[in-house]
Amino acid sequence: MFTKRRKALIKNCCNAEIIKFFITLVETYTLPIKLLFMKKTGLLLMLALASNVLFAQKKEEAEKLVAEGVAYHDKGDYEGAIVRYNSALELDKDNLLAMAEKSMSLLSWEKYDEAVECCKQTIAAHPGDKDLKTVYVTFGNAYDALNKTDKSVEVYNEGIKQFPDFYQLYFNKGITLSSVKKYDDALLCLQKSMLCNPKHAGSQSALARILKFKNKHIPALLAYCRFFVIEPESKRAKENLESVKKLVSGSAEVTGKNTITVHVTPDMLADTLPNGKPKENSFIATDVILATSSALDYEKQNKNKTEVEQFIRKFESVCSSLKESQKDGYGFYWDFYVPYFIEMQDKKLIETFAYVAFASSEDKDVNKWLKGHQKEIDKFYEWSSAFVWKKS
Repeated sequence: MFTKRRKALIKNCCNAEIIKFFITLVETYTLPIKLLFMKKTGLLLMLALASNVLFAQKKEEAEKLVAEGVAYHDKGDYEGAIVRYNSALELDKDNLLAMAEKSMSLLSWEKYDEAVECCKQTIAAHPGDKDLKTVYVTFGNAYDALNKTDKSVEVYNEGIKQFPDFYQLYFNKGITLSSVKKYDDALLCLQKSMLCNPKHAGSQSALARILKFKNKHIPALLAYCRFFVIEPESKRAKENLESVKKLVSGSAEVTGKNTITVHVTPDMLADTLPNGKPKENSFIATDVILATSSALDYEKQNKNKTEVEQFIRKFESVCSSLKESQKDGYGFYWDFYVPYFIEMQDKKLIETFAYVAFASSEDKDVNKWLKGHQKEIDKFYEWSSAFVWKKS
């Protein structure tokens, strides 16, 4: 209890003194709290920094292990590659690159079921990640290897929904569909692949082979020829060159001493509508021109020409026919290939192209020409690289 006098003293006390008293009191007890708080904050910052450094070190070490795994994969040691990918994943759980590469090695090692599971885990761990596009390719390939075509196509379709501009998904889907003889659907997939990436040799080659099988000679020839520009020297190029030689040899044959017969196949006539107009992707006029030009192989002025020289003559006839028929032609092959080869002829590049196309022939005359005409080859590829392809 305060006395009356004490109460009066308090009442008369200067407000400034009271304020000063309370400030002193607060500072006395707050300073240690501040210091304690600063110490704890600093410790937390140090711990966070150390954690980040440790994480970065683990990530860097994981990336090194992945690189080692890729090297083992490239040597064909898939088991050794997977050991390194697993070690990387122990350091950096759910590392996307490690998981993606592991699934590829499992596929190459013919561990198809394990590859499927690895792909599923990768997609689940990284939903929507842009780097999943190659995982979908591996995923579809694994199902395809297990002869689960429907599942394979389903995976490719899922991947295409997420990555509609990734050509490999269309290409692999096309290969899967062709394996079960769904050729028309396969052709559509390969066409889409080429629209996404006109420089993909595999799509050109696969398309050409299916078209040749379906007796679509001119589109097949154009697809093969585009393939040679991209991949002129390889085992596949050598095989495709033999197919092209058969295509350009045509259906002409000597049937008498002075008689050459050109056969017009039912497939050529089937490319017209009842009203006589050409169907979509019909090349009947150019088919006939190629067949006719093949008959000229037997003429005296052409008998001593080399194989590549004969090809140049025939292919120039083909391109001239395409140019004349372009206004009436329609469909993917007219829109995609024809402008390229017409411009090639207009630029007077057919000869250079022909020698590039025959590069895998191992013919000494072809090799000699290629070695002596590097400027022409550079000019050809400069033009080809700058060509603007149809996008859709």
